Formats: sequence, structure tokens, C-alpha cells
Amino acid sequence: MASVVPSSLSWSCSSLLQSFGDNLNEANKLPSNNRTSLTILAQKKTKKTRKIILKEDVAELGKKGQLLDVRPGFFRNYLLPTGKAQIVTSVLLKEMKMEEERIEAEKRRVQEEAQQLALIFETVGAFKVKRKGGKGKQIFGSVTAQDLVDIIKAQLNREVDKRIVSLPEIREIGEYVAELKLHPEVTARVRLNVSAN
Repeated sequence: MASVVPSSLSWSCSSLLQSFGDNLNEANKLPSNNRTSLTILAQKKTKKTRKIILKEDVAELGKKGQLLDVRPGFFRNYLLPTGKAQIVTSVLLKEMKMEEERIEAEKRRVQEEAQQLALIFETVGAFKVKRKGGKGKQIFGSVTAQDLVDIIKAQLNREVDKRIVSLPEIREIGEYVAELKLHPEVTARVRLNVSAN
């Protein structure tokens, strides 16, 4: 019984091919002016995406506030339930633009304040530092960033973080220049006059 099924299948396939071949031969017999060509166009599958904005940093995807196109399933199954993103709307875009303008204005204000502070530091003249003198021009110990911060606070009544102070190694009497990095784009140069007691 098993041998009967394959032979019947092979017969039906061969008869189908035979009838198809006959149809092709008939098409070839038509006069050339009556032939029509058949054109098959393949349509590319479109990728569906959702435009979203990230509410927080997502590893290997983007940073907070970034606009992205993601697959709907990824948004629906991961980003939305975890609260990491939301769909972009015109109201949200307007709020983002206003927030960016506010941030830019704040950055400009901070930079202008840093420039004014740098001007104050540079017009003061030299800050005087007194140390116990040693042999020749040498002093005992050295002048550190904390010493400069203390002098600025005492003379100008300004708080300065010692991490923004960059000074050369000071172990002798003389005049030195220290740099205060007040802003990524603003650096104040301050003179130090080191003398012995």
C-alpha cells in the first residue's frame, strides 16, 4: 500500500507539468503582436516604528531626552511598562523646546558670571602669601591650592573650590601664576607673590 501512494503522486505531478508545458507551447504559437508581457513587482516590507522620547538613560539605546524611532513591540513591552520612554506628541515637543531654551539661557548666565569673576580675580593684582623662610630663597613647606582658596576667601569674601585651582609647585620665594578653571570655557589667571617672614 505504501508503494501505491508515491507512484500516484509522481503521476499527478508529471501530468501537471505536462499540462503546463502544453499551455506554454500554445502561448508560443500566438502571433508576436498579440503577446503581452507579465511584469511582477516585489513590494518591500515596511518597517513600522514609533517616535519616542527617553525619560531616562537606557543602555545601548540613548540618553535622557533623546528622540528615537523604535519598534512598536519594544516600546509596548519594555520601554512603556518600565517608564523609560513615552510617545512624542506636539505638546511634548513644545515643552522640550522650551526646556532646552531655558537650559541654554542658564548656561549662558553661568558662563557670564564666571567671566565676571575671572575679571575680578585678574584685576585684584597679586595675592600675597607669607611663609617661613629657609636657606636662600627656599621656604618651609609649599604653597597649596587650599592656601590660595583661603586667601581668596579672606581678601575677596568669595568661596572657591580647591579642585578648580591649578598651581605650579611652589617651594621658593617669588611670583607665580595660578589658574582657576571657573567654567569649561573660562579660566582665570591669578598671580601669587610668595615672600618669607
